[in-house]
Amino acid sequence: MPTQLPLPDALVSMADHHLAQWRAAAEQAGLVDTLSQLDDRLLTELRLVLSGSDYVAEQLRRHPQLLFTLRAKGDLERVLEPGELAARLADMLSAITSEDELGKALRQFRQYHQVRIIWRDLVRHASTMQTTRDLSDMADACIDQAYQWLYRQGCVSMGTPTSHDGVAQHMVVLGMGKLGAQELNLSSDIDLIFAYPEGGETQGGRRSLSNQEFFIRVGQKLIKALDAPTVDGFVFRVDMRLRPYGDSGALVFSFDALEQYYQDQGRDWERYAMIKARVVAGDQTAGAELLSMLRPFVYRRYLDFAAIEALRSLKLMIRREVQRKGLQDNVKLGSGGIREIEFIGQAFQLIHGGRDRSLQQRPILPVLDMLAAHSYLPDEAVDQLKGAYLFLRDVEHALQAVDDRQTQMLPTDAQTQARVAYVMGFRDWQDFRETLETHRGHVARHFAGVIADPDEDEGEEAVPYEEWLPLWEGTLDPEQALEQLSEAGFANPDEAWRQLSGLLASPQVKAMQRLGRERLDVFMPRLLGLAAEQSDPDLALERVLPLVEAVARRSAYLLLLNENPSALRELLTLCCASPWIAEQITRYPVVLDELLNAGRLYRPPETDELVDELRQQLMRIPEDDLEQQMEALRYFRRAHVLRVAASEIAGTLPLMKVSDYLTWMAEAILQQVLQLAWREMTQRHGFPRRANGSICDLDFVIVGYGKVGGIELGHGSDLDLVFIHDGDPDAETDGARPIEGSKFYTRLGQRIIHILNTQTTSGALYDVDMRLRPSGESGLLVSSLASFARYQREGAWTWEHQALVRARVLVGCKRLGHRFNELRAEVLSRPRDESALRLEVAGMRKKMRDNLATQSTHAGFDPAAFTAESPFDLKQDAGGIVDIEFMVQYAVLAWSCRYPELLRYTDNIRILDGLRDAGLIAGEDVQRLQEAYKAYRAAAHRLALQKQPGKVSGDQFHDFRRGVITLWQQWLTEQ
Repeated sequence: MPTQLPLPDALVSMADHHLAQWRAAAEQAGLVDTLSQLDDRLLTELRLVLSGSDYVAEQLRRHPQLLFTLRAKGDLERVLEPGELAARLADMLSAITSEDELGKALRQFRQYHQVRIIWRDLVRHASTMQTTRDLSDMADACIDQAYQWLYRQGCVSMGTPTSHDGVAQHMVVLGMGKLGAQELNLSSDIDLIFAYPEGGETQGGRRSLSNQEFFIRVGQKLIKALDAPTVDGFVFRVDMRLRPYGDSGALVFSFDALEQYYQDQGRDWERYAMIKARVVAGDQTAGAELLSMLRPFVYRRYLDFAAIEALRSLKLMIRREVQRKGLQDNVKLGSGGIREIEFIGQAFQLIHGGRDRSLQQRPILPVLDMLAAHSYLPDEAVDQLKGAYLFLRDVEHALQAVDDRQTQMLPTDAQTQARVAYVMGFRDWQDFRETLETHRGHVARHFAGVIADPDEDEGEEAVPYEEWLPLWEGTLDPEQALEQLSEAGFANPDEAWRQLSGLLASPQVKAMQRLGRERLDVFMPRLLGLAAEQSDPDLALERVLPLVEAVARRSAYLLLLNENPSALRELLTLCCASPWIAEQITRYPVVLDELLNAGRLYRPPETDELVDELRQQLMRIPEDDLEQQMEALRYFRRAHVLRVAASEIAGTLPLMKVSDYLTWMAEAILQQVLQLAWREMTQRHGFPRRANGSICDLDFVIVGYGKVGGIELGHGSDLDLVFIHDGDPDAETDGARPIEGSKFYTRLGQRIIHILNTQTTSGALYDVDMRLRPSGESGLLVSSLASFARYQREGAWTWEHQALVRARVLVGCKRLGHRFNELRAEVLSRPRDESALRLEVAGMRKKMRDNLATQSTHAGFDPAAFTAESPFDLKQDAGGIVDIEFMVQYAVLAWSCRYPELLRYTDNIRILDGLRDAGLIAGEDVQRLQEAYKAYRAAAHRLALQKQPGKVSGDQFHDFRRGVITLWQQWLTEQ
């Protein structure tokens, strides 16, 4: 029950009147004995329903036995099972023989269930969305069952419509609007579009008809069966105006004709409408194909800020319609009404839905949930919108329940006001109106904020762009332009003017279409105004203009920045701070989306969030669409690399965390890449086998070496990988196209590398280096664990065991990963002759210095050579990163036989902690090495973001270099 409030006096007499009429009708129908069996609860509910719905009262008066049937079947209490409505209607229609009987049966079916649904809604046995779903299921059943009956009759009288290949065809009925979203109200129209797969002719009839003519006739009969008013009323009012060309268009279109129309002539409001399209009747399989064909029209592949202008026009039209038609008291169309909530959700769907597939949904409440989950709207705003939506839909149902009339206008007469207020659980109309206006106020405020014109946003400081219009439009002579640039803070106005003139004369700008050029003409004055606010306007302009030139033919990106001044500010800030970031955004402008949410931009997610976010993005892509999966992986990496770099520049992310995030991201990507490649291989060839004949379930691991193994990835680092399996190389897979296990795993490795290395429009995922596998480039791409173990025990060089210190399993089979760790521990902890080991490690390091260092080996050890004229290679020169790494690797190889805890970690910092804790290295020496290592890596990161090589002036880091060299000479004096 919705309320424990007593029935108001104004409604008592109405309820008693309706109740007396029903009792009289029941007695006249001979139902006296049944009347005496009514329980108090049912009578209480009956009085409430009769006070709220004249329609139910009329149906019970005309059909007094209806209430007893509803009670006997339990239909007033329970939620119907999925498919139950369709099954009941099919049962009713099984014996009918004429279209008149069809129409009568459909109307009787609707009357019964309309009473059931209104009853359950008014007494709150059903939630708001259960009511809308129930109504939508009833509509689906009526449309589909009527169509199926008419189709069968049409095939008998006109022949069966077939394709050119002779395959029988069915019509597809698309439900639009509230029907498509399964959100019908009690008196909704149903918006339909009819389609059929392809041209052809009927077969088996007296004369041949085209498929279109056949389906037009069936469609006309279907509309009549549902819409025509008879003595039994109607089923649903049918609106066909959303079809191509509206009332002047054909009633039914082929799939090709629909696709061509939307591709060539589809308008933005039709995209807006098509968001909710759903197959409600006819051929579901063909209908799914049709919706797939139309999806690119609705959801553009990337961020669709081009839709903003159309949405803004639609929003203005909504406001004007409210004022012109006096719709303020309309809970759907008035300010703060249902339509505004739906507009908010669908605006985000049109703009972001092409890339964010979580927004590709029909019902509004799940869409709003996604807006909160993905930070498009604050949680508080979404909570307010959802609360308002449910309240307003309940009000809508209360209004329409009165007499089954399509209205959303608030009543003006006292009696109906009392009915609505009581049904909604309020003591009086005033209390109800106060709550209603609170909800509508929330909605109106959020509606005003959606796609607001940035120049009208009072909360946003005005962008000083108007003063730059004459310069960009060319109405200033060069001297005036140079003077304006100079006064605005440009240190080299001649160069700035040359760059701007070069952009105007570039082929990309000259080839722009009218709309794109208009967007550029809005953007450039904004850019100049904001660039002048930067500490180095020349640098800002120099680094952003290549992006402008790159996106000139894809001007939606310019629109994105025009619509979001804060995003343009972030762009300038980041590009000024790092040419590497500027280059990345220029090469992959799709990541501009990340600038829209500064809070998210400077807060990279934790590892679990990374894994979950990527998994969810890939889940929304069809399993067989490898191209989209590869693009999604690349966007994921580009976006998160930008977030990490931005956080590093802003100082919100320290060096160690930067490497952590970049490494976690690589692991999350590799996990998905392995799953994609494994699924593709097993679908094609079946599963490989183990030596005992059992089926392998991903007995495969990807081992990371070097920086990824040591959790020390930097910007632009490649991945040193080794692939290991534990299957039987000779046994064949168990699929329809079996291959030997060795070939299966080799091809699996090749697919992984293909997904990682392939250059798409979004570039490659990672550069992969496989040279650390057994026998290097001459070895097998994928090794079995047995052969890998044999090589490590018998054939590996000392430098390969050094590399194994930093090796760890990144992704794959946990059981195999555990065995790899056992093997690694066994190989590394083998007792070694320390003198011989020292010579080998020092000798390998000397070869590296001779080939890669900027200074000779002996000069590199002389602190007197540390001058500004002799640059210091942070990685390769004496006292640098590699010296520290070699000392750590020597220590693990020399001492882990006695101190196995040294094998626990693969990163240098924690291995050094272990050496200190074991008493093998003095605490102050460990601290010196760790501080030097962090300082070098931080400098290397900064240089990478500045697109500079990893070298600094030779007069830097003297103390660190001396300390590292001193320890090197103590441990690894070269003989």
